[in-house]
Amino acid sequence: MLGFAGMVLGQFMAVLDIQIVASSLAQIQAGIGASADEIAWVQTSYLLAEVVIMPLTAYMTRLWGTQSTFQWCCGLFILTSILAGFSTSFEMMIATRALQGLAAGGMIPTVFATAFTAFPPEKRLGANITMGMIVTLAPMIGPTLGGHLTDWLSWRWLFFLNLGPGLLAMFLVGRWGNFDSGDPSLKKGVDWWGLIAMTIALISIQLVLEEGAENSWFAEDYITFLTVIGVLTGGFFIWRQLAYHQPLINLRPFGNRNFSIGVTMNLVAGMALFGGVFIVPLYLAQVRGFSASETGITMLTGGAAMFLTSPLMRILMRFIEIRLAVFLGFALSAYAIGLGAHISDEWGFWEFAALQGLRGIGAMIAMIGAQQITISTLRADQMKDASAIVNLTRNIGGAVGLAMVSTVLTVKHRVHLSELSASVSQASYASQQMLAAFTQRMTERGVFDPEAAAAKALNGLIQRDAAVLSFGDAFAALAIASGVAGLLVFLASPAPKLPAKPAAGAH
Repeated sequence: MLGFAGMVLGQFMAVLDIQIVASSLAQIQAGIGASADEIAWVQTSYLLAEVVIMPLTAYMTRLWGTQSTFQWCCGLFILTSILAGFSTSFEMMIATRALQGLAAGGMIPTVFATAFTAFPPEKRLGANITMGMIVTLAPMIGPTLGGHLTDWLSWRWLFFLNLGPGLLAMFLVGRWGNFDSGDPSLKKGVDWWGLIAMTIALISIQLVLEEGAENSWFAEDYITFLTVIGVLTGGFFIWRQLAYHQPLINLRPFGNRNFSIGVTMNLVAGMALFGGVFIVPLYLAQVRGFSASETGITMLTGGAAMFLTSPLMRILMRFIEIRLAVFLGFALSAYAIGLGAHISDEWGFWEFAALQGLRGIGAMIAMIGAQQITISTLRADQMKDASAIVNLTRNIGGAVGLAMVSTVLTVKHRVHLSELSASVSQASYASQQMLAAFTQRMTERGVFDPEAAAAKALNGLIQRDAAVLSFGDAFAALAIASGVAGLLVFLASPAPKLPAKPAAGAH
């Protein structure tokens, strides 16, 4: 189905735009004059904007139809990609990335919803696996492609690249994507108060997660204020969706146990996926000093593992009960990410190849299996709302994962730096010996002030060791979250068994 293929291509671009910048954050930071604390917002603003718009996609597709909604979102994505490529300041980059995220958030759930509604139940897993294979190309080629583009041309081409595929996606969907028709009567009674409350809640909570660690959490009045605002508006939004006659998000699917458990697992899967993609390039750039292309090549194994695992999912789930498969996927992902808890300053391609490869296999099994459990017992008329909620939850998990990684790195770096600095004291014989060795080396090199240079070198060594330890703590936190998600699957009811043979046309 060429129309559906065009939608999958648009989804691929939306996911790629997260992955493709991962290995080039340092270059983007230099190009727009952002600080080390600000650069995470290149990713976070994109994800947060996706989160804000995703709940509206089910409503928009009912109002305008899937085809028109996708076309407008894809066109906006192309335009904002070009503007992001021309960014000359941090403020312009964040604004255009946020608009990109709004457009991407309008495309992604429509693809999942179409896969659920345009295919019969026995073919949905095949459609989702095919879609998963295409989408997992993003983490496989994104960091590598982004790194090489940055080295060969400039980081601006990471965004200009969307023009060609975007126009092709719009053509395919415009020509063959007439899946349904809209209902103009839905223009009346839009829940504007719910939309405002949802937007304020999501932005407030995200700001708390991002800024809390840097500002001693609730020791700062504005962090406390944002927390209260986020909780109040979030509570009002939930009440509004349950009480209003035409809600933005239909929360009734949460009455289904499998859906509720599946959404929770998707939340944690988003944390592990986006957090893992963010932390590895950051380590390689800050600790190892890798170039963008070197970072991209190192990230390649995770995406390749996810891509190669996709075709095996149907075979796996014909022999293993889906809940057990999901548990094994999360367990493998937790084990792989947990390897990073023992990270050292010498880790490079081969160490991360094992971590990324195992994590990719586990993440793909867990995500496709969790998706099947989430929708296995829902009615057909709930699929559009369910798709929006699942994708919303995954992206919230991604935003929380980025915030959690940033928070752990900040807090733990301070703790380890304090502990290491205390151990390297003037009274320490070992530190005196190390300082003397550094001084001797600087003297042999003819440095003007060998004592000062030696002290600076020792301080740099302490900073590096503190950074490495904090990265290990961040990996451990992500591993624990994945392990907990794996245990949740046994609270779900068994999903319907797959047919003994692959359904025709599932490929």
